[in-house]
Amino acid sequence: MTPKTIIEKEISHLSTTLKPISAQMNSWAEKSIFLKWGVLSRGKFHCLECTHSWKPESQSKSCEKYIKCTACQGRLKMQGCNQVHFREIEYCAVLDVCAGYQVVRIICSHKHMKKNFAPSYFHKEVMQHWINSNGEVRTMSLSTNVFSGAYDAWQYYSSLEIRPKDFQNSPKYRINPYKVFPKLKVLSILKRNGFRTSVYNIAPQILFTSLLKDSIAETLLKSSQTSLLSYYLTSHEQHIKQNWQAVKTCLKYKYQIEDFKIWEDYISLLRWFKKDLNCAIFVCPENLNELHDKLVAKKRVLQRKKYLLKMRSEILKAQEIYAEEKKHFFGLHFRDKNLNIKVLENVQDFMEEGDNLHHCVFTNEYYKKKDSLMLSAKVDDTAVETIEVSLSRLEVVQCRGMKNKHTKHHKQILNLLAENFAQIKERMKKKQPQHAII
Repeated sequence: MTPKTIIEKEISHLSTTLKPISAQMNSWAEKSIFLKWGVLSRGKFHCLECTHSWKPESQSKSCEKYIKCTACQGRLKMQGCNQVHFREIEYCAVLDVCAGYQVVRIICSHKHMKKNFAPSYFHKEVMQHWINSNGEVRTMSLSTNVFSGAYDAWQYYSSLEIRPKDFQNSPKYRINPYKVFPKLKVLSILKRNGFRTSVYNIAPQILFTSLLKDSIAETLLKSSQTSLLSYYLTSHEQHIKQNWQAVKTCLKYKYQIEDFKIWEDYISLLRWFKKDLNCAIFVCPENLNELHDKLVAKKRVLQRKKYLLKMRSEILKAQEIYAEEKKHFFGLHFRDKNLNIKVLENVQDFMEEGDNLHHCVFTNEYYKKKDSLMLSAKVDDTAVETIEVSLSRLEVVQCRGMKNKHTKHHKQILNLLAENFAQIKERMKKKQPQHAII
């Protein structure tokens, strides 16, 4: 994209004045961001770091996922036996300051490995995020191959070009580097707003823009609530702003939330019961899961005792809306041996699922969520876990069994869902209106 505005022209010019990525930075990346790999071939272990090879001490050793090289002492992750060439790709970041901008430089590094040869490396700067003191960001990046299925299939021969403002909505913008070069250069205003040395596994460009324009992010960082900060900035399902009154109570009493999703459901229940969200006794429970389950049960009893007729009427009305929104998913089910996953087709099913597994899928009205597809996983016709899938991102938001715990079938359920996301996507296409051909 050709720079047109004053800011775009300024950033494009400043980009040419930055020092190239140094050999020291590349050397650090080679040592820090890649795994060490090994391969078992023709009855011998081969270290793909130092080219050393040796025979296993026993047959059981050859089945292990990780082994230790007897020469370089590196911990090697084992690759498949039939592969000859190996490649690993990772991202790292370099933090720089230029003319009042915080610059996040994203480096894409390739590691090529082959048995009996020392690994070779390739490094290329693929993106630059230019962030001003107000938290406004503009990005420069290489072009990508539009014919590739990967969103980050870079055209390494292209040059860095300014991208449109809506580039922040692209998955390329949210690339989170594995590590950040330890010699940091950051704006003084970021230090004032709480940043020290760690990005807490948050993409630096997302962390910095939030610290500069979002007082909530600044408050969470200064309060050392780094896990909550990461949840706030990286989760699409969080409701921190809505629950900010309760969050401030947690900050005041230095309460560490163990399960953010359960806690937010719990706060929703407290709000339903009109409890004081400034009171630490309610907001900061010692046993979150136990109190959450008690409130779910209490709400369920009240709903049934006081509003049974109204509930039935609401279920009938809700069923019409729910069926209209999700009918194209009805009949969808996946099977693996005795495990069967099926879409919840009736609002009544939500109530029964909540009753059987003692969670809040009905009491918190998950059937009203337009972006969520709710499914029930059953083993031998007995419900074991309830699954929430985001339709916009085609990923599992949560998958919980009895009292919101994971069952022994959890991994099997997630694997079966992953294998069948294509069927969900196909049903979504059927919902789209077909245009008549004239």
